[in-house]
Amino acid sequence: MQGRSGQNIILKKTRPSKKTHMFRKNKISNQEQPDRIERVTSVLGSGIIWKGKLTGKGGVRIEGTFEGEIAIQGLVVIGETGKITCENVRANTVIVAGGVNGGITAEKLEIRKTGRVWGDVIVSAFSTEEGGFLRGQITMQDEVDLGLKQAKNALSESTEETSTESPTS
Repeated sequence: MQGRSGQNIILKKTRPSKKTHMFRKNKISNQEQPDRIERVTSVLGSGIIWKGKLTGKGGVRIEGTFEGEIAIQGLVVIGETGKITCENVRANTVIVAGGVNGGITAEKLEIRKTGRVWGDVIVSAFSTEEGGFLRGQITMQDEVDLGLKQAKNALSESTEETSTESPTS
C-alpha cells in the first residue's frame, strides 16, 4: 500500500490488548495460583444473628448479622441486608453490598452501591460502584498476606502430632 507521498506503508497485525483492572498492577507470574473458590457454598440468612468465628475454605454469603472473626480461604459476600462487626475480615475476595464495621484484608475487594465499610482496608485490587461508602484508609499492596496459609499449616501440623504410630516390638 502506498501513502500520499508515494512511500510504502506496511500494515502490521496486532494482538488485542490485555484486559486491565482499575487500581491493579498487571503482573505476569510463573508461580502457581492457589485454588480459588469464587462461588457461595454457605449462607447465613437474613433472620440469623451469629456471634463467633467463621474459618475454612469455601464461599460464604452473609445476609444476617454477624459479630466475631472471619478468615475464609475463598469468597465472602456481605449481602444488602448483611451487617458485620469484625476486627478484620480476611478472605481472598470480599464483596460488600451491606455493612461492615471493621477492617478488611483481601486480595480483591468490591464495594457495591449499597455497601458501607467503616474500617481500614488492605487489598491488591479494589473497585467500588457509585454510591458505595468507605470511611477508612486504603492500603494497596502487590501481594496481600491473608494469614490463611499459616492457619491451614498449623491445622495439618496439629493433626500430625495427634496421630498415633503403631507400636514396634
